Amino acid sequence: MRKYTIRRIFMAVVTLLVVACLTFILMNAIPGNPWLSEKAPSQATIDALNAKYGLDQPVPVQMVKYLGNILHGDFGTSIKMQKNRAVLSIIMEMFPVSAKIGSIALLWAVLVGVPLGCLAAFKRGTWVDSLLRIVCTLGISMPGFVVATILLHTLCGGISGVKVFPALFDGSAKSYVLPCLALGFYPMCYLSRQTRTAMLDSINQEYIKTAKAKGLKNNKIIFKHALRNALIPVITYLGPQIAFTLCGGLVVERVFSIPGLGRYFIQSIQNRDYPVIMGTTIFLATFIIIMNLVVDLCYKLVDPRINLSNGGH
Repeated sequence: MRKYTIRRIFMAVVTLLVVACLTFILMNAIPGNPWLSEKAPSQATIDALNAKYGLDQPVPVQMVKYLGNILHGDFGTSIKMQKNRAVLSIIMEMFPVSAKIGSIALLWAVLVGVPLGCLAAFKRGTWVDSLLRIVCTLGISMPGFVVATILLHTLCGGISGVKVFPALFDGSAKSYVLPCLALGFYPMCYLSRQTRTAMLDSINQEYIKTAKAKGLKNNKIIFKHALRNALIPVITYLGPQIAFTLCGGLVVERVFSIPGLGRYFIQSIQNRDYPVIMGTTIFLATFIIIMNLVVDLCYKLVDPRINLSNGGH
């Protein structure tokens, strides 16, 4: 386990380095600069701003300096959206809002999606299975902004006399409901389909047939024996999905005007605030790497037969 952990940490560092370099290069390859707007400043002003923030230097020099600063925990300061404010401070302010909404969305997605997948597998071939498959297919097919728009239209005054929830996020308990529903709908449908497929595979295994022959109740067979092995692909999906959801549903936050990290990330791209773009990208990549490591460790908890030192076999 120690060798495995050390190897994963080394791979994580290399991955973050590659992500940082690629993001930096691609970001600077886009035509334009942060100072362009409707009222463009003079060339002298642009040159002064570039010199102030080090943007007048060659891209390789900028990248080396930036990577060196990261090693010291310095992600730079915002150059446009919140001028001279530390990027790490901005992320720490925005992330809790996104994390709270993402946590609630994932919680209901797992609590609803996994049981529905088990139900669909157990009722295979019935109208219940068909209905659940139709709903899940629709949920996977619809983009997040479509789900959010439908919820806004039907429950926020789009239909005359029906205004149950506020259209814009204001921090109240009610304003969390629709964003969490919209953000968790896709993971719920995907988890349900994955659980159904994995459960059908587990149900046809010999140990399940043996359990049935022994006279065990269906509930015990499903939740104690079959579901435990069926959770492995579910856990695989949840790893990166947790990172993406907790760091902010980019489109959902935009639709509901949520002051979270996802919405701010989109704004930083539109405004070409390079340090904020870099800091947010590296933060998300780090979170994904951590969650993938957690997923691998959860494999061992779910199935003790998995040997992580041999690549998970």
